[in-house]
Amino acid sequence: MRILFVVPEQPRTTGNWVTALRHQQGLVSLGHEVRLVATAGSAACLERQVEEFAPDLVHMLHAYRSGLPWLGCRQQALIPSIVSLTGTDLNHGMDSAEQGPQIRTVLEQAAAIIIQNRLTVDSFAADLPGLAPRLHHLAPGVSLGDDPYPLRQRKSIPASDIIFLLPAGIRPVKANLELLQLFDPVAEAAPFCRLLFCGSILDPDYGQHFLEELKVRPWAQYLGEIPAAAMAAALREVDVILNHSISEGLPNVLLEASALGRPILARDIPGNRAAFTPEVNGLLYDSSERFIRQALALARNTALRQRLTRPLQKFRTSLDEALQLEKIYQRLATGLSRNSSSCKMAGCISTADL
Repeated sequence: MRILFVVPEQPRTTGNWVTALRHQQGLVSLGHEVRLVATAGSAACLERQVEEFAPDLVHMLHAYRSGLPWLGCRQQALIPSIVSLTGTDLNHGMDSAEQGPQIRTVLEQAAAIIIQNRLTVDSFAADLPGLAPRLHHLAPGVSLGDDPYPLRQRKSIPASDIIFLLPAGIRPVKANLELLQLFDPVAEAAPFCRLLFCGSILDPDYGQHFLEELKVRPWAQYLGEIPAAAMAAALREVDVILNHSISEGLPNVLLEASALGRPILARDIPGNRAAFTPEVNGLLYDSSERFIRQALALARNTALRQRLTRPLQKFRTSLDEALQLEKIYQRLATGLSRNSSSCKMAGCISTADL
């Protein structure tokens, strides 16, 4: 099949692009032809890409930012589409007075809807029962790059220092600045701790404030972007992986940390709960006080860190994930073929059996 992925125009280190590249890797290995297209919201630009590539189906990652330009394309009535809902769609967009109605329009015209967080699937189906027949849970895969990233060597961090890393784009929903401020008592009580951040600055004003606050904290540092292919190497050199997001869909980096067996300390939200097994791969916190207490315990207690250092013996790969996607695509194609012959109408799409 010829599959066109539509992804928001963002740095390639963001979660949407990490997911898109992983999908591409797996599907290409199965013999499919895959093209990734970045959209900044222009329907005309997307139309040209669709016309040039002539896909069998269009798969959108992000219902609002990728789906909205697709609605403006003349081909959207002729080519079946699939939508992968992101954390931003689910936790913010659908409740927004501006975005919510447009996201629902995107979902209503889609032949299939994909959610990767198993904890979100049931609540979505209950809230929108009319869309439930098109809903699919796609268990996420993990793709670990093999590029080197000698983090401690590059930053001259001694082996005795405990490194906490928050890998996330710099924007309010990721609460990078708030975590930096929350870490103050940890750094004071355990001066051998280092707090590092990596990710693209996606909100310039928030990013500027974050960088200003960083300057007065010598124990904290912003690394910039780490290429996706080097993230596994960076995680291996870190003692604790952090996630302080206000909301998440299903963070790729926590899936990778869990696969590698790096201890996780994450805010207790559905997106994080589904990414690892608490008390096995890491710890959850639901308050500032609990974060400080658990961060200090991880910093001081080598045995606790070792207990949480459990690399997964088996995890889903990009190929495993692609095989699931392929089944969804094939069932969609079968439904279209069957429906076309029975309805004798172009564009008559049945998705009840997907």
